[in-house]
Amino acid sequence: MDPSELRYLEDNDTPTMKTIKGATSGLAAGTIWGTVVATWYDVPRVERNVALPGLVRTLKVMGYYGLTFAAIGGVYIGVEQMVQKYRMKRDFVNGAVGGFVAGATVLGFKGKSISTALSAGAALAVTSSLIDFGGQTTRIDVGKEYYPYKTEKRPSTS
Repeated sequence: MDPSELRYLEDNDTPTMKTIKGATSGLAAGTIWGTVVATWYDVPRVERNVALPGLVRTLKVMGYYGLTFAAIGGVYIGVEQMVQKYRMKRDFVNGAVGGFVAGATVLGFKGKSISTALSAGAALAVTSSLIDFGGQTTRIDVGKEYYPYKTEKRPSTS
Protein backbone atom coordinates (compact mmCIF):
# COMPACT_ATOMS: atom_id res chain seq x y z
CA MET A 1 0.00 0.00 0.00
CA ASP A 2 1.23 3.49 -0.84
CA PRO A 3 2.28 5.42 2.30
CA SER A 4 0.32 8.46 1.13
CA GLU A 5 -2.87 6.39 1.36
CA LEU A 6 -2.30 5.45 5.02
CA ARG A 7 -3.67 8.76 6.25
CA TYR A 8 -7.12 7.78 5.00
CA LEU A 9 -7.09 4.74 7.28
CA GLU A 10 -6.57 6.88 10.36
CA ASP A 11 -9.93 7.87 11.79
CA ASN A 12 -9.38 10.27 14.68
CA ASP A 13 -12.85 11.78 14.66
CA THR A 14 -14.85 8.80 15.90
CA PRO A 15 -16.89 9.29 19.08
CA THR A 16 -14.74 6.72 20.88
CA MET A 17 -11.53 8.49 19.93
CA LYS A 18 -12.94 11.87 20.95
CA THR A 19 -13.96 10.41 24.32
CA ILE A 20 -10.49 8.97 24.88
CA LYS A 21 -8.91 12.29 23.93
CA GLY A 22 -11.24 14.15 26.31
CA ALA A 23 -10.40 11.82 29.19
CA THR A 24 -6.67 12.04 28.45
CA SER A 25 -6.76 15.83 28.28
CA GLY A 26 -8.69 15.88 31.55
CA LEU A 27 -6.13 13.61 33.15
CA ALA A 28 -3.26 15.86 32.08
CA ALA A 29 -5.00 19.07 33.15
CA GLY A 30 -6.15 17.55 36.45
CA THR A 31 -2.69 16.25 37.25
CA ILE A 32 -1.20 19.69 36.65
CA TRP A 33 -3.91 21.31 38.76
CA GLY A 34 -3.37 18.70 41.47
CA THR A 35 0.31 19.63 41.54
CA VAL A 36 -0.59 23.28 42.03
CA VAL A 37 -3.08 22.46 44.78
CA ALA A 38 -0.60 20.14 46.51
CA THR A 39 2.05 22.84 46.60
CA TRP A 40 -0.40 25.39 47.98
CA TYR A 41 -2.34 23.52 50.62
CA ASP A 42 -2.38 19.82 51.29
CA VAL A 43 1.20 18.68 51.50
CA PRO A 44 3.50 19.57 54.40
CA ARG A 45 7.01 20.80 53.74
CA VAL A 46 9.51 18.12 52.89
CA GLU A 47 12.05 17.71 55.64
CA ARG A 48 15.69 17.01 55.00
CA ASN A 49 15.69 13.31 55.91
CA VAL A 50 11.97 12.49 55.51
CA ALA A 51 11.07 13.22 51.89
CA LEU A 52 8.90 10.18 51.12
CA PRO A 53 5.70 11.09 53.05
CA GLY A 54 5.52 14.50 51.36
CA LEU A 55 6.07 12.93 47.95
CA VAL A 56 3.40 10.30 48.56
CA ARG A 57 0.87 12.93 49.64
CA THR A 58 1.68 15.06 46.60
CA LEU A 59 1.17 12.08 44.27
CA LYS A 60 -2.15 11.26 45.96
CA VAL A 61 -3.43 14.81 45.46
CA MET A 62 -2.24 14.80 41.85
CA GLY A 63 -3.96 11.46 41.23
CA TYR A 64 -7.20 12.60 42.87
CA TYR A 65 -7.49 15.70 40.72
CA GLY A 66 -6.21 13.93 37.61
CA LEU A 67 -8.77 11.14 37.82
CA THR A 68 -11.59 13.56 38.64
CA PHE A 69 -10.81 15.74 35.63
CA ALA A 70 -10.37 12.64 33.42
CA ALA A 71 -13.78 11.35 34.46
CA ILE A 72 -15.42 14.72 33.82
CA GLY A 73 -13.75 15.03 30.41
CA GLY A 74 -14.58 11.49 29.35
CA VAL A 75 -18.21 11.60 30.50
CA TYR A 76 -18.73 15.07 29.00
CA ILE A 77 -17.39 14.18 25.54
CA GLY A 78 -18.97 10.72 25.55
CA VAL A 79 -22.45 12.00 26.40
CA GLU A 80 -22.09 14.93 24.00
CA GLN A 81 -21.22 12.53 21.16
CA MET A 82 -24.12 10.19 22.03
CA VAL A 83 -26.62 13.06 22.10
CA GLN A 84 -25.24 14.43 18.83
CA LYS A 85 -25.63 11.03 17.18
CA TYR A 86 -29.15 10.57 18.57
CA ARG A 87 -30.40 14.09 17.72
CA MET A 88 -28.57 14.31 14.37
CA LYS A 89 -27.76 17.94 15.20
CA ARG A 90 -24.60 19.73 16.18
CA ASP A 91 -25.49 22.62 18.47
CA PHE A 92 -25.05 23.89 22.02
CA VAL A 93 -27.71 21.54 23.43
CA ASN A 94 -25.38 18.54 23.03
CA GLY A 95 -22.71 20.22 25.13
CA ALA A 96 -25.25 21.35 27.72
CA VAL A 97 -26.54 17.80 28.18
CA GLY A 98 -22.97 16.45 28.32
CA GLY A 99 -21.99 19.10 30.86
CA PHE A 100 -25.01 18.42 33.04
CA VAL A 101 -24.47 14.66 33.04
CA ALA A 102 -20.73 15.01 33.71
CA GLY A 103 -21.25 17.45 36.56
CA ALA A 104 -24.14 15.56 38.09
CA THR A 105 -22.52 12.14 37.96
CA VAL A 106 -18.87 12.82 38.72
CA LEU A 107 -19.07 15.81 41.04
CA GLY A 108 -22.42 14.73 42.51
CA PHE A 109 -20.95 11.35 43.34
CA LYS A 110 -17.98 12.99 45.06
CA GLY A 111 -20.26 15.43 46.93
CA LYS A 112 -22.63 12.61 47.95
CA SER A 113 -25.76 14.73 47.73
CA ILE A 114 -28.51 15.41 45.22
CA SER A 115 -28.21 19.18 45.63
CA THR A 116 -24.49 19.06 44.87
CA ALA A 117 -25.17 16.92 41.82
CA LEU A 118 -27.83 19.28 40.48
CA SER A 119 -25.82 22.43 41.10
CA ALA A 120 -22.60 20.98 39.62
CA GLY A 121 -24.51 19.67 36.60
CA ALA A 122 -26.22 23.00 36.08
CA ALA A 123 -22.95 24.92 36.41
CA LEU A 124 -21.18 22.76 33.81
CA ALA A 125 -24.21 22.84 31.49
CA VAL A 126 -24.39 26.65 31.61
CA THR A 127 -20.63 26.97 31.10
CA SER A 128 -20.67 24.60 28.12
CA SER A 129 -23.69 26.36 26.61
CA LEU A 130 -22.10 29.78 26.93
CA ILE A 131 -18.89 28.59 25.30
CA ASP A 132 -20.73 26.77 22.48
CA PHE A 133 -23.27 29.54 21.97
CA GLY A 134 -20.55 32.17 21.87
CA GLY A 135 -18.79 30.30 19.08
CA GLN A 136 -15.55 29.91 21.02
CA THR A 137 -13.18 27.55 19.26
CA THR A 138 -9.51 26.75 19.31
CA ARG A 139 -9.20 25.97 15.60
CA ILE A 140 -10.55 27.59 12.48
CA ASP A 141 -10.81 25.40 9.40
CA VAL A 142 -9.49 27.34 6.43
CA GLY A 143 -9.73 24.40 4.03
CA LYS A 144 -5.99 23.80 3.67
CA GLU A 145 -4.67 20.30 3.95
CA TYR A 146 -1.19 19.97 5.39
CA TYR A 147 0.97 16.94 4.72
CA PRO A 148 3.42 15.73 7.37
CA TYR A 149 5.66 14.42 4.60
CA LYS A 150 6.76 15.30 1.10
CA THR A 151 4.65 13.92 -1.72
CA GLU A 152 7.30 13.97 -4.44
CA LYS A 153 9.70 11.09 -4.78
CA ARG A 154 13.38 11.45 -4.08
CA PRO A 155 15.71 11.13 -7.04
CA SER A 156 17.50 7.82 -7.14
CA THR A 157 21.21 7.93 -6.41
CA SER A 158 22.19 4.93 -8.51
